Amino acid sequence: QVQLVESGGGLVQAGGSLRLSCVASGSTFSINTMGWYRQTPGKQREWVAQLFSGGGTRYADSVKGRFTISRDTVKNTMYLQMNSLKPEDTAVYYCNMVTTSLLNYWGQGTQVTVSS
Repeated sequence: QVQLVESGGGLVQAGGSLRLSCVASGSTFSINTMGWYRQTPGKQREWVAQLFSGGGTRYADSVKGRFTISRDTVKNTMYLQMNSLKPEDTAVYYCNMVTTSLLNYWGQGTQVTVSS
C-alpha cells in the first residue's frame, strides 16, 4: 500500500507560480512511475506530467516549458513547480504513483485557482 498526501495548492494571479508537493508513505520502494493529473468540473481527469523511475520526464503540451516535475527520494516527495500560470490551469491537481505490479495510487487532490 502507498499513501499519498498533496499540498501546495491555492489562489494565484495569472503569471504567478505555485509548487505542489506529494508526500508518499508506505511501500514506496515499489513505486515505478509518478505523475500529476488535473481535473475541472464536468471534464475527465487530464494527464499533466510524468516522472519515470530512471529520472526521465514527460509533459503535456499545454504545460511544457512552464511546469517542472521532480522528486526528492530522501523525503519521498514529488513536486510540481508551476510557473507562468494561466487561468486555464485552474483545476484540482492529483498526484499519482504506479507500482511495479501496476497498482495505481492517487492523492486526495489540491485546488489550484489562477485568477486573470
